[in-house]
Amino acid sequence: MSAADEHPAEPTGPSHSVEVELKFDVEDDTPLPDWSGLPGVSSVGAAEERALDAVYLDSDDLALAHAGYAVRRRTGGPDEGWHIKGPRDAEGGRVELHWPLGEDDTIPDAVTDALAAVSVTSHLAPIARIRNQRTAYALCDAEGGVVAEFVDDRVIATDERDGVERTWREWEFELGPAAPGAGDDRAALFAAADAAVRRAGGRPAASASKLARALGA
Repeated sequence: MSAADEHPAEPTGPSHSVEVELKFDVEDDTPLPDWSGLPGVSSVGAAEERALDAVYLDSDDLALAHAGYAVRRRTGGPDEGWHIKGPRDAEGGRVELHWPLGEDDTIPDAVTDALAAVSVTSHLAPIARIRNQRTAYALCDAEGGVVAEFVDDRVIATDERDGVERTWREWEFELGPAAPGAGDDRAALFAAADAAVRRAGGRPAASASKLARALGA
């Protein structure tokens, strides 16, 4: 047996997911929605608290943001690490690539290589820091599959370019592995989620992303 056989190489490619979600703005005292009428949802999991801290990077002219991309290093939560989010597709989804954190906050070569295909930039620097106290709930079907994840986010965001701090509360409703595929069933699920949020006092988010809001967009 060779040394390579004894110590196989670790995989270096990123994990891959597609984020399909609804976002809502809510007031600090807005009560949580009632999910009992959601199609395909039989139970709501226990609250899971997550303390998230993310630093977003871009060039001085925000070349990545203008191309619809976001790159961040986030600690906390089940998917902490380096992330690249791509532009939204026709169905509202965003491809997300994920790498482990690494030993320090230096951008991994794999992330730099992936970004080279998106934008030509010689220097990336922090443009925003987003700290988020998140409470997550799994919305499950009768077999225990996760139809969607609902998160209640209380956000403190700092625009690193000028030091302006912004705070807000928002909700996200993101499809899970047991969600219906694209089509009428998915549309019905989203419509029911939107109705439940509006009954609770929520409203469609004014900004497309936390990063956009952190930067004043």
